[in-house]
Amino acid sequence: MYKGRVVFGAMDEVVFGTAAAEAVVAQMNRLGTTRAFLMVSGTLNRETDEIEKIRTALGPRCVGTFDAMRPHTPREGVIAASEQARAANADLIVTVGGGSITDGAKAVQICLANDVRSVEDIDRVRAHKGVAPPINPPVVRQVSVPTTIAGGEFSAIAGVTNGRTKVKEMLRHDLVMPRAAILDPALTVHTPEWLFLSTGIRAVDHCVEGLCSREAHPYADAQAIKGLSMLAEGLPRVKADARDLDARMDCQLGTWLSMGPLSSGVPMGASHGIGYVLGAVYDVPHGYTSCVMLPSVLRWNKSANAGRQALVAAAMGQPGKDAGDVLESFIRGLGMPCSLQDVRIGPEHFDRIAEQAMGTPWIPRNPRKIDSPAQVREILLLAA
Repeated sequence: MYKGRVVFGAMDEVVFGTAAAEAVVAQMNRLGTTRAFLMVSGTLNRETDEIEKIRTALGPRCVGTFDAMRPHTPREGVIAASEQARAANADLIVTVGGGSITDGAKAVQICLANDVRSVEDIDRVRAHKGVAPPINPPVVRQVSVPTTIAGGEFSAIAGVTNGRTKVKEMLRHDLVMPRAAILDPALTVHTPEWLFLSTGIRAVDHCVEGLCSREAHPYADAQAIKGLSMLAEGLPRVKADARDLDARMDCQLGTWLSMGPLSSGVPMGASHGIGYVLGAVYDVPHGYTSCVMLPSVLRWNKSANAGRQALVAAAMGQPGKDAGDVLESFIRGLGMPCSLQDVRIGPEHFDRIAEQAMGTPWIPRNPRKIDSPAQVREILLLAA
């Protein structure tokens, strides 16, 4: 008999297929906010007119723009953005960009609500072993316009990298989930192909680890299976024609569905756990971490969940095939890296990766039990 608990997140709306500038204005009108602080992609801000379109649409309601968040959301970037938002007396944060910017704004919400003003001060509000300390709830909330498809806008978790320890730390509160997500496929045309496609594999990873979890349930399965199907069909179409907005929209909707397991209490597994370390310590883009780890994690886990893995192969249109092989072939077909060697991670790093991965929230929830770094190392050798 199933046993569990599904908690519906603090997001009010998902708006899809409407131009971002129009949708952001509509959200400010709905929320009754008057002072929007933009946290945006530096490339979009400096090399396109997309951010200027939003600023123009907002007029005097735009009170500032921050465009200097680096990959993996370093603590320093979070503090810099928090100080700028505080000085602007913002009452809403609008993000336009990838996952590092989305997570950065979630962390900024917590910093503003808890008077966090220094890099060291983040220690007061970060989670330990996945559990957040008692903190003041965010008051200045967020509206997110994602330009990549990793799906972080649909979660109440932010990953922030500690530059001193090279550890990606978790900040969490139910109210850091954006009030609204705006899915505008036309904005994603500016996203580099490698980034769009690799973050698409990150979304695939959410579907797959959700489906394969020993804590899976039908509500999450339904979203993960449909999301995986849409991503498996949509990503090759984007690869074939970068201007195919219908395909991009399918990928965005598939990404939304991919977050169904995580947002309904189903944990991720070793692909995410190892990926945290590859990103924080070795600066591997988080989409690439899923590309290089997910097939090997599936192969290592197969003895524990072969029946669940069959759902993955079927959702990707290849029933009866080995899910690890299906995924590896799919990732190669998109031109993405498929091994640790492809992202310049050699065996000399495996001991450190394995040790550090044990401290992430996801390794203990992997469907095949992981008791020691030696078992993580077995997965790394499969991915070498």
